[in-house]
Amino acid sequence: MARTFPLEKLRNFGIVAHVDAGKTTTSERILYYTGESHKIGEVHDGEAVTDWMEQERERGITITAAAISCDYQPTYTEDADKKVTFNIIDTPGHIDFTAEVKRSMYVLDGAIVVFDAAAGVEPQTETNWRYADEAGVPRICFLNKMDKLGADFETAYASIQEKLSDKAVRLQIPMGHEEDHLGAIDLLKMKAYTYEGEMGEKVIEGDIPEQYMADAEKYRGELIEKIVENNEEMMDKYLGGEELSYEVLQAEMRKAVIATDIFPVMCGSAFKNKGVQKILDAVVDYLPAPTDLPPVKGINPDNDEEVERKPSDEEPLSALAFKLQTDPFVGQLTFIRVYSGVLKSGETYLNTGTGKKERIGRIVRLMADKREEISEVYTGEIAAVVGAKDLKMSHTLCPADAPIVLEEMTFPEPVISARVEPKTKADQEKMGLALNKLSDEDPTFKVHTDEETNETVISGMGELHLDILVDRMKREFGVEADLGRPQVAYRETIQGTADVDNKYIKQTGGRGQYGHVKIRIAPLQPEPEVVEGEKVKKKANNIEREDHFEFINNIKGGVIPSEYMGAIKKGLKEAMSRGVLAGYAMEDISVDLYDGSFHDVDSSEIAFKIAASQALKQAAQQANPAILEPIMKVEVTTPEQFMGDVTGNLNAKRGVVESMDDRGNAKVITAKVPLSEMFGYTTALRSMTEGRANATMEFSNYAVVPKNVADEIISQRG
Repeated sequence: MARTFPLEKLRNFGIVAHVDAGKTTTSERILYYTGESHKIGEVHDGEAVTDWMEQERERGITITAAAISCDYQPTYTEDADKKVTFNIIDTPGHIDFTAEVKRSMYVLDGAIVVFDAAAGVEPQTETNWRYADEAGVPRICFLNKMDKLGADFETAYASIQEKLSDKAVRLQIPMGHEEDHLGAIDLLKMKAYTYEGEMGEKVIEGDIPEQYMADAEKYRGELIEKIVENNEEMMDKYLGGEELSYEVLQAEMRKAVIATDIFPVMCGSAFKNKGVQKILDAVVDYLPAPTDLPPVKGINPDNDEEVERKPSDEEPLSALAFKLQTDPFVGQLTFIRVYSGVLKSGETYLNTGTGKKERIGRIVRLMADKREEISEVYTGEIAAVVGAKDLKMSHTLCPADAPIVLEEMTFPEPVISARVEPKTKADQEKMGLALNKLSDEDPTFKVHTDEETNETVISGMGELHLDILVDRMKREFGVEADLGRPQVAYRETIQGTADVDNKYIKQTGGRGQYGHVKIRIAPLQPEPEVVEGEKVKKKANNIEREDHFEFINNIKGGVIPSEYMGAIKKGLKEAMSRGVLAGYAMEDISVDLYDGSFHDVDSSEIAFKIAASQALKQAAQQANPAILEPIMKVEVTTPEQFMGDVTGNLNAKRGVVESMDDRGNAKVITAKVPLSEMFGYTTALRSMTEGRANATMEFSNYAVVPKNVADEIISQRG
C-alpha cells in the first residue's frame, strides 16, 4: 500500500481550551465541515459507546478516539489538488486531566486555542499555552462565542497579549458583537465573510462594510508590521510605501507562524456556525506540515550521541508511543506518531524503552465513527497499534540497526490520594488488573500499597480525577469499589545541609556485613539553563540526576568499589521514599558521596544499601527537614457584591490573593491556596454567593507548610 497523499498536504493539529470555552462545539463543526460524522467515539466495530462530546462533559478523560483523520477542501478553491488531510488530536478541557493535553502537545505540529470571547484567558488556557510553549507548537487563537452576552473581542485580545504572548496579532476583526455578530473581516485579504445555510456551510465573501473600514485599515497596518518585522527586505519595501501582494504577505506570515513569531487571532461563533471554516482555511495556510518542521532529534542508546531523523518515508523508522487505551473488544490500543520512515504491520522493531524487540500486529486508523485497518503508517501520520505487549507511553520504535530514543514525556506528580477498597472478594481479584491498566493509560494516576495498613492507595490530580477512575473501574472492568476520603499528597524535603559518617557492621559468627559511607546532603538546585536548541542536557560524568534527586559520586582511589554504587543509590532512594517527619516521600535532595571504606570479605551490596539508607535518614534529621504541601492556583468569578465575602473566605483558608480584575460585570479573584483547605470549596462558594459565583483550580507548586500546620500533620500520622 503506497502513500495516498503527499506529506506536505498533512496537518496534525489539536484543539485546546479551558472548560466551557466552546471546544466541543468547535470540534463538532470541524467534523461536520470536513464531511465526517460529528459523533466521535462509535469505534467498536458496530458497538456504539457514549458520544465523545457527551463523554467529555460527563467524565472528562474517557475520550475514545485520541486522533481523528479526515479530509478538508479549503473554502477559497475548488481545486481537488488543494485538498488537505487532517489528523485532529483530541484534548480535554478539565485541569484534572492535564496529562492528556501535555502528551498531545508532544505529537502535535500545531494547535487551535479556543477562547470564550466574554472571558478571555482563563486558568487552564494559561496551562495549555505553557505546554505548547515547551513543545514549540505553532498556534492559531480562536475567540469563540462572539454571539454571547458580554463578548468583547478587544478585551479578550488584550488578555491574550497581556497573559500569554505579545506575539498575538489580529488576523480578523468581528463584524458586531453579541446578538449583532454577523461574521468577520480578514485583515490580510481585506474581505468580509458571512455564513449562510442551515449549518453555515456557505461561506460568503464580500466587501467590508463602510462602518468597519477605518478599523480594518488601522489593524491591517499593525498586522503587516508584525509580518515584515523579521524580514529586512520586506520591511524596507513596506516602509518605502511599496504595496506588498497578498501572496507575498501570506507566505511570510506562514513562515512566522511556523517559527512561533506570530500567533494569529481569529473570531467567530461555533454555536451559530460562523467562522469555523475560516479557521480550517487558516490551518491549511499557516500551520505546518511535517515537512515544514526541523528533523526530530533523539539519542542513540548505544553511544549516547545525538541523532536526528528527517521527516521522510526514506529515513529509518522513528515512532513515538504517546497514549495507551484499553478497549473492551480488541484489548490494548497504543497510539503512535511516526516521525520518519514507515511502520509496517507484521514487522519486528526495537523498542528502545525496554531494549526488547516488538512485533507489530494489527494497526488501525481512527476515522471519526469507524476504524480502518491499515498495513502501513507513513511519516507524519498517527495511528494505533493493537495488542502491543510491552509498548508503553514514551517508548520509541525503530530498526535494531538504527536505534534512536526520542525525547521522553514528563508529567506532573499527583497531588491527592485516597484509599480504595473492593466491595467483594471477586472485585478484589479484578481490581489489581484494572488499576494496573488504568495507571498504564494515565501517567498522572499512581497506585501503591500502604505498608502499614496493607490498603491500596490511589493518587491523582484532583477529586474528580479519582472519582472518574473509580467509575471507569466499575463501567469498563466490572469492579465495584469504595473510595475513601481524599488525602493531600504531602511531601518532605530539607532546607539545610548535613554531613554524616555511617558504618553498618554486623557480625553473625560466620561472614559478617560491612558497609561504610560518608555523605553530604543539600537542597537540590535547579539545573542550569540548556543551550538553545540542545535537546540533551550535558552534565559531569560523576553526577546523576533523576526526578527530584541528585547523586554525586566523588569517590576517589576506589575506597568504595564501583560495584557497590548501584546498591548505595538504591539505599538512598529507599530512604527517600519515607521521610523523617511524617513518613511522606522526600524530594529535591542532592547527595554527595565523598568517602567511605569497604572490607575485602564482609562487604556486600546489602551492607552498603543499608549503610546508605541509614546515613540519609540521619542526615535528613539534621538538615532542617520540612513538610511540603501542594498549593493551588484558584480563580473565582463572582458578582461584585460578594467580593468581600469571597476574599475573606480565601484568606481564612491560608490563601494569598494575587489579583482582582474585572470581567464584564463580574469580578475575577486570583489566589494561591493550599489544596488541603479546598475540599468542598465549590459547594461553600455557591452557598456564600447565592449560587452566582464559580471557581476553577489548578496545581501551582509545592510550598513549605507553616509550623503549626506541620505539627498537626505529624501528630495525625502518629
